[in-house]
This record gives sequence, C-alpha cells and structure tokens, in this order.
Amino acid sequence: MSALSHTLTDSLVITRRNLIKVKRVPDLIVFATLSPIMFVLLFRYVFGGAIELPDGITYAEFLLPGIFAQTVVFGSTTTGASIAEDLQKGLVDRFRSLPMSRSAVLIGRTVADLGLNAISIVVMALTGLLVGWRINSSVPEAIGGFLILLVFAFAVSWMMALVGLLVRTPEVVNNASFIVIFPLTFVANTFVPLESFPAVLRTFAEWNPVSTVVQAARDLFGNQPDSVPVADAWSLQNPVLYTLIWAVVILAVFVPLAVRAYLRAGSR
Repeated sequence: MSALSHTLTDSLVITRRNLIKVKRVPDLIVFATLSPIMFVLLFRYVFGGAIELPDGITYAEFLLPGIFAQTVVFGSTTTGASIAEDLQKGLVDRFRSLPMSRSAVLIGRTVADLGLNAISIVVMALTGLLVGWRINSSVPEAIGGFLILLVFAFAVSWMMALVGLLVRTPEVVNNASFIVIFPLTFVANTFVPLESFPAVLRTFAEWNPVSTVVQAARDLFGNQPDSVPVADAWSLQNPVLYTLIWAVVILAVFVPLAVRAYLRAGSR
C-alpha cells in the first residue's frame, strides 16, 4: 500500500471514530446547532427592524449568509478544543504507538468537524426558510454557496488544530479562539452593511476574509440583487476567488505547522 493510500485509510478510521463520539455524546451536536438557531431568531426578529438596508433586499436574505459564515468559523474551534482534550487524556500517545500515518489524526479530526459544520448549516438553512430566507439562484450556484462556506471552515479548522496543539487545554483554546474570531466575524458585513462602518473599520472589513465568504454566499444564493451595489474593493468584487486564495494560503501554512506541532506534542 502506498503512503498516500495508507494516510487516507487511517484518516477515514479516525474520522469514523470522531463521528461515533458525536453519536454517543449527542449533546455535542445539540449545542452546536442551538447556538446558530438562537442567532438567526434573535437577529431576525430583535435587530432586523432596526437595521437599514437598500431597497430590494430583506434582512432575512441579508442575514442568513452572515450567520452561515459566523457559525462555520466558530464551529471550527471544535477542532482545537478536541485535539487539546485528546492530548490531555493521553490519547495522542496511544495513537503514536500504533502503525498509522502521523497526519491521519489531524486529517480525521478536521474532516469530522467539517461534517459537523455541514449538519449545522443544514439546520440553519431550514430555520432560515422558516423566517423568510430564500435561495434565489440555481441549484449549482446554491451548492457552490454551501461549498465555499465549508471550504473556508475546513481551512480555519487547521488553524484551530495548531492552537489546540500549542495550548493543550480545551478551555484556554476556546477563550483564545474567541478573542481572535469574535472581532473577525463582527467587523465584517455579517450583520450590517459596510456603509455604516467608520472609515478605518470599513477598510479592514472590506479585506476581511469573513466578509468575502459572506459576500460569496450572498452572490451564490442570489441574496444580493443587482440593484444593490457592492463595495468597490477588489476583494468584494471577486469574493469567491479571494476566499479561495485565503483558504489555499491558510492550508499551505497551517497544515505543515500543525503536523509538525503534533509530532512534537506527541513525543513529549
């Protein structure tokens, strides 16, 4: 068996192990889906009437792509917390004693969390349909919208994997991730139009990859009518390409860093 086949096989085994854990501890998926549902309902009915939008777009259609992006980014923090927990319990050392690919543990973890993010998106989409959100594009474009969200979430998961390996305590991973991710998801076009931002924050938000993920999703879901102008920044004029560039760069940097940190963490 080639090294690649060996890695894929081991990764599938670890992915299955992580998904079985979710099945046996259903609280994980329950709380992972309750939070986005709460955000959808709160922003739709509490803040929706107070936020001004251009004519031709409803707040439900403006909001849902932003909630999708926020949820998958926050959901990716599960990767770091889970890896830190495995380190704490000595499970990583047990994996190292087995004849398996060293990167399989991280690949299996990130792929399993990608599956959890996909479930969260399905739940949110159903909730969004109930509160007035609609997909106004073709089926291939809609699928592309969901895929761009998941691709970016997968890339962020590798960042969180490195954090989990360096920090090693699930509670600290969650706190550290929150400090970084919270401003990234709120200083963006997730919940309010960028026109309402001060100049400096608006410039940051225009080039913030979270903003482009949201904009890409809005375009692909048909939630950005032609009558509603988009900011002139290149990133928002080409949100799919800009988002994919960020995803590739993140993976290129953090996959090798995370694998190296995993080997060092397991050898201590």
